[in-house]
Amino acid sequence: MQEKSRKCAQFTDSVIRRMTRISLACGAINLAQGFPDFDPPKAMLDRLAEVSYQGPHQYPITMGAPNFRQALARKCGRFMGRTLDPETEMVVTIGSTEAMVDTIFALTNPGDKIIMFSPYFENYRAQAIMADCEPIFVPLVPPEFNFDPNVLEDAFKQGAKAILICNPSNPSGKVFTEAELKQIAEMCIRYDAYAIMDEVYEHIVYAPHKHIYMNTIPGMWERTVSCSSLSKTYSVTGWRLGYAIAPKELMDCIKQFHDFNAVGAPSPLMEAAIVGLDMPDSYYEEFGAHYAHMKQLFTDGLKRIGIPFTDPQGAYFVLADIGPYLKPGQSDVEFCEQMAEKVGVAAVPGSSFFNEDVNHIVRLHFAKMDETLNEALERLSHIQEKMA
Repeated sequence: MQEKSRKCAQFTDSVIRRMTRISLACGAINLAQGFPDFDPPKAMLDRLAEVSYQGPHQYPITMGAPNFRQALARKCGRFMGRTLDPETEMVVTIGSTEAMVDTIFALTNPGDKIIMFSPYFENYRAQAIMADCEPIFVPLVPPEFNFDPNVLEDAFKQGAKAILICNPSNPSGKVFTEAELKQIAEMCIRYDAYAIMDEVYEHIVYAPHKHIYMNTIPGMWERTVSCSSLSKTYSVTGWRLGYAIAPKELMDCIKQFHDFNAVGAPSPLMEAAIVGLDMPDSYYEEFGAHYAHMKQLFTDGLKRIGIPFTDPQGAYFVLADIGPYLKPGQSDVEFCEQMAEKVGVAAVPGSSFFNEDVNHIVRLHFAKMDETLNEALERLSHIQEKMA
């Protein structure tokens, strides 16, 4: 038989999604894969019920249904403070994952280098490898997950074609400040690099922190692609509605890759989601307050139990230190598998996110109903005895 792709040897299946399968198999509470256990907005569900009979049910226009893109331009333009052209500056994708893949393929050539901060979302490294690009990792230093500008500039000096940034960050919860974004922007301009932004957690930010869009930084609209989705903001991770926003010159190429990668996003779901995109500002205020409540409930519980963790500035993850519970020679992957079985709570091993040699960190998420979080905390309160 002919040789298969050598790229497959450079990354595994998703450890996050693997932990979901383990969680289901042993009946654990899934705090590994980041999806909520509460409903999307009622208006979207009601509209979906109507659309299920009225349609559309056939192929959409490849770049996204026109009325959906118009609603998306209104919503994103409102928050970015910019008038967006739904015809030339955006494309609707199968989740933000596809938006990121299309963007990487559109902006790079084999052998190009892409800067990523570590810890990073596990998809990014695999996506770079699939595009025959070389990742360059720059560490974010806990507990604030700040970066050293000199280390970052050294990465740019290696000839990086682009920098890929998750803001707010998965898994660290870091929210990049305006000063930090301006530092990064100055380097992008000086070294002629693109900024590929994953901004899916744009509306999950905890005071006093504030999300700032990279494409609003002076000089950065022309070289920035903003990737996001409806998944987190409207609690519809299974609808797989993502998008990319970029100037026409970049978007023309991104659209080409989207066209042949995915053909189009689901027609009925785009139609049903329009009412979500037209939500008033009060929706985002209530949404943010809900996540602040869940964060408080969960982190207060971790403090009571005595599990050390880093306090997130945004997104809905905590990085917890399981060092006190690790057995000699036990890997974080083995620990998470056993914790799901013995404690009944699923987490993601930190080695999935760090380029550095990290074996004592796990990621837990708190996008769950109060009763789910309280039950998870009750189970975690027995972690010492059950993992002994």
